[in-house]
Amino acid sequence: MKSSHATPGTTASPETCPAARRHSPQPRPDLPELDRLERLLAQASGELRVQVLANVTDGASEYPLYALQLGNPDPAAAVLLLSGGIHGVERIGTQLLLTQLEALMARLPWDQGLQEDLRHIRIVICPLLNPAGMARGSRANANGIDLMRNAPQNADDPGVWLLSGHRIGAWLPWYRGAPGLPMQAESAALCELVNREIAGAPLCLSLDCHSGFGMRDRLWFPYAGSTRPLEQLADVHALVKLYEEANPHHRYLFEPQCHQYRTHGDLWDHLYQQHLLRQQACPGRPAVFLPLTLELGSWLWVRKNLRQIISFRGLFNPLVPHRHRRIMRHHNSLFDFMIRATRSWQSWLPGEADRNTEQQQALQRWYRNSQ
Repeated sequence: MKSSHATPGTTASPETCPAARRHSPQPRPDLPELDRLERLLAQASGELRVQVLANVTDGASEYPLYALQLGNPDPAAAVLLLSGGIHGVERIGTQLLLTQLEALMARLPWDQGLQEDLRHIRIVICPLLNPAGMARGSRANANGIDLMRNAPQNADDPGVWLLSGHRIGAWLPWYRGAPGLPMQAESAALCELVNREIAGAPLCLSLDCHSGFGMRDRLWFPYAGSTRPLEQLADVHALVKLYEEANPHHRYLFEPQCHQYRTHGDLWDHLYQQHLLRQQACPGRPAVFLPLTLELGSWLWVRKNLRQIISFRGLFNPLVPHRHRRIMRHHNSLFDFMIRATRSWQSWLPGEADRNTEQQQALQRWYRNSQ
């Protein structure tokens, strides 16, 4: 097995991917999601900018990590960043993003509202961040490393042993990788992309799509490795309140990830901390970064179809076609809201006069038992 560490030969600097290179000459029966993505890229108009962030290998197979951009390329534009597939077995997250991308591309020629939104913001989509793991049907990448435990920081108060991330070996799940090594190619590519995209942005909302937890769809925000409140908690609360007022019958549970379990090496904790360091270095240029995780409640699918419990894939993905179609439809309002909220950030971010009120309401809602 070839390594997918960030070493020469396995990663590439971000490069524009012309249409002639976007479609694989041979279909990949083990990875139809990548085939679907590359067919979409081959048909896409020039409005869609495509980069290959890295190439990762697994034996004789090589897979590109694509980053797609729509909208205003100005570094000072607000950014909506969508990602999925970082756990290979959770195919539903990648499929959901591909469905949303197809819808955006279909709407773009005629939807004047979307056209206007994209004149002001940039949408960045990384639909498949762990292609080798997805081809294998594995949570981890080709090196057996859980990419969501791969950042260098340790949890302040780790949760359940193993689940919180460990360094014993790749033969156990939730392996973080050996101490002292650089992050894996996939993790490093995501971090480089996020840091580059949000460095000059006044606001970045991100949504990372996962599955495999609970009976409800949840929207988590940092921290995953600490029970302390997020520094920009007032902004999170303003965003959540905005969504709940606009969608009073939604089914999401909004909460800090630490309410469910705490982990070492969470990539979004790591990226948020890097954002805070940039803020400290440039205090005169305030910016907001709100990373959210969509955790689809796959236990509900298992409860409704007990045959899924005997399938590892079925623990993370709906196996019944009508349920899959329902999931593809159900989250349309969330993605549309994220686009509008990014476009209209100046209308809802709390000003100085409102921040303390939003902060106190957020603490009461999410941290009442820890105060």
